[in-house]
Amino acid sequence: MTPAPTHAPQPTDVPAQAVRARCALITGITGQDGSYLLELLIGKGYSIHGILRRSSSFNTGRIDHLYVDPHLRLAQAAGQMTLHYADLTDAGSLAKLVRQIEPDEVYNLAAQSHVRVSFDMPVYTAESVAMGALKLLEAVRDYEVITGRDSDPAARVRYYQASSSEQYGKVRETPQCETTPFYPRSPYAVAKVMAHHATVNYREAYGIHASCGILFNHESPRRGETFVTRKITRAVGRIKLGLQPRVYLGNLEAKRDWGFAGDYVRAMWLMLQQSAPDDYVVATGRTLAVREFCELAFAHVGLDYRDFVAEDARYRRPSEVDLLRGDAAKARRMLGWEPTTTVEQLAAMMVEHDLELARREKTLRDAGHATERQRGPE
Repeated sequence: MTPAPTHAPQPTDVPAQAVRARCALITGITGQDGSYLLELLIGKGYSIHGILRRSSSFNTGRIDHLYVDPHLRLAQAAGQMTLHYADLTDAGSLAKLVRQIEPDEVYNLAAQSHVRVSFDMPVYTAESVAMGALKLLEAVRDYEVITGRDSDPAARVRYYQASSSEQYGKVRETPQCETTPFYPRSPYAVAKVMAHHATVNYREAYGIHASCGILFNHESPRRGETFVTRKITRAVGRIKLGLQPRVYLGNLEAKRDWGFAGDYVRAMWLMLQQSAPDDYVVATGRTLAVREFCELAFAHVGLDYRDFVAEDARYRRPSEVDLLRGDAAKARRMLGWEPTTTVEQLAAMMVEHDLELARREKTLRDAGHATERQRGPE
């Protein structure tokens, strides 16, 4: 695959009878949520544009199965994806891109999203998460003013901001809902709080159809391997096949509300289909400790997690968040949204996926090929 940015063909390339598909711009399209949202929107006939950060290597593994060579298609046809180089830290590239593609919907999913890493990279986290959202909102506002879409309620761009349950931090009420006060406990959470309030402010000050989805932990086989659930299930597969002896984790008693990412992107889309913008908690309403998730994952392959899981203080946060549990009553009532996947099903799904990866890895090792895993610090 060559996911270099592509450009829409000239109008003469589009059949006269073609109707412009609804157009969505997705930041963070190569991430877990971006890939599931991309699948959802393609299924609904959208023309999708995604932002790709420039680097010396491609990071498109989650969306390769959806890529179509631009030489074989028309860019304005329904159910297609075009990738563009841009960056949330570059206001100029965002403004130019929004004007170029004329989106009907914008989904801001991009972020430096690893909470523990945000303590090591607080400035970059703030630049990409907080200021990135502000720059994208400003690009949307400028585009609406320039094109006159700000004066026509039916033509307003619909904007989704990925807010986070980490914003609640040191919670004083359980479960957490849309009116629960924020008490962020990490640079990531602090940046997300700013992005959230900036979105609300642009909605109230400029009338932008901007909604915030306060998503609680959502996982999948596409989750990055340094995130705790995927780190666990990846280790389960490798331990089961004798490829590693144990796994080291941080706080095993931290409790989270875990759901399936494929369910949660559906809630994102539903928010932007409403006549009025608003903020919604998206969660299952059920919590498990990290220790309990370990138990589920290892038990799926007949192992006792206590024989293979060890704690390491290096993976603990300087300021911990002990308990998060969401109340998604508003999303159920207003959006008709319900989670369809239990945490038990989620753990099994992830373990089965990572068992297959481990089998492939073992096959290569047994055949004499090097199988060193390319991993950064965790």
